[in-house]
Amino acid sequence: MAKRKLYITEFDKSRLEGLIAAARESGSQDRKELAPLIEELSKGEVVPPRDVPPDVVTMNSKVVLRDLATSEEMTYVLVFPGDVDVEAGAISVLAPVGTAILGYAKGDTVEWPVPAGTRRLRIEDVLYQPEAAGDYHL
Repeated sequence: MAKRKLYITEFDKSRLEGLIAAARESGSQDRKELAPLIEELSKGEVVPPRDVPPDVVTMNSKVVLRDLATSEEMTYVLVFPGDVDVEAGAISVLAPVGTAILGYAKGDTVEWPVPAGTRRLRIEDVLYQPEAAGDYHL
């Protein structure tokens, strides 16, 4: 699988770094879900919110994903942990799928290890991206 460019907006990076710092201060620094997020943030190209391509998954984006093993489609909104609402499809950036899609674009395939092997999802569409809609401070 070819490496894709990963974009992180300045605003998202700042808020996510704050989330990581707060987790560390509260004694949660060894939480397994922080390590992948820290790694993704270090790989991303940080851009001003107005410069992020409109098909990139940023915080509060609504996306359609396709499981490449089952062809199942699912729609999620990528949110901060305090805004999770599973019934509404709002998933945390700290969930494996949330961390995996952050910063990637429509058409990209993301993957991560699961107990049964590797889970692979393709980003089919970005239905809503705050920056593309001019909503810079959600």
